[in-house]
Amino acid sequence: MPRRLPPLTALPAFDAAARHLSFTKAAAELNLTHGAISRAVRNLEERLGVRLFERGTRFVRLTPAGAAYAAEVGAALDRIGAATIVATASRSAGVLNVSTSDGFAGRWLVPRLHRFHRENRDIDVRLSTSGVHADFIRDGVDIAIRYGAGGYEGVVSEFLTEEDVSPVCNPELLQGEHPLRQPSDLRHHRLIHHDFRIDWAMWLQRAGLDDIDPNGGVRFDSAAYAVEAAVQGEGVLLGRSALVSADLAAGRLVRPFDLALESRWKYYVVYPDGALRQRKVKAFRDWLFSEMAASQKDAQQTPRARQA
Repeated sequence: MPRRLPPLTALPAFDAAARHLSFTKAAAELNLTHGAISRAVRNLEERLGVRLFERGTRFVRLTPAGAAYAAEVGAALDRIGAATIVATASRSAGVLNVSTSDGFAGRWLVPRLHRFHRENRDIDVRLSTSGVHADFIRDGVDIAIRYGAGGYEGVVSEFLTEEDVSPVCNPELLQGEHPLRQPSDLRHHRLIHHDFRIDWAMWLQRAGLDDIDPNGGVRFDSAAYAVEAAVQGEGVLLGRSALVSADLAAGRLVRPFDLALESRWKYYVVYPDGALRQRKVKAFRDWLFSEMAASQKDAQQTPRARQA
């Protein structure tokens, strides 16, 4: 007996409109026009003979029937997406597409990636660092490391690590004409900035310092370049713990002070439901957690800079 199916091309439009409760946002997500979303939903309602949305001048909301249908359609589309990933996995079994930020890639992931390759010689990693959350289906991404508040929709999200922020610098700045011994010594040194939610103004206020310009110094858009500037002795950076851990362990950077501020945002490993059925994804996911645990152990054993 043939299945009784709705117009399948209308389902993604309905799903997006139901999730956002906005035809405009649904159109932006699917790269369609507002009119295309409206027509798709109207066509679906006519075929079903059921009103799915209540429409007002400045709002749309799901009817009870629409809410029940949206839950089932969303779950079905998630299953289709997961099945698509599994079905196409054999086409590129040896290539793993990873999405993350340039800072995490450059200062944490890439310096350690040789260990993953050594253990998994049949898997070739492709890194994307666009700074935009990738669409796993459209962009062909297998797994992502995201920095944020968590709660990512439609995917599996696992907590990887938290992060704190504290001043870091080249060890040579602990010596010389103006050695860094206490926070007030920062007035003699250049501050290094990069765009982040915790800035020098917040740290200096917590340290009780109001006579140091929190905006002076050099600024980078890229966290990776900001860390490299600190390694080269260009000044003192508010270093994010995950991004400076390798440099601290190697002695290229030191923490001159104890005061650290905890970030509310954290790192998460994110992948589509069912992706761990692919060996390449599971191998990389397991390696990430193992490597992060080792990194945190090294960080605990890295002493604070000894003052001369």
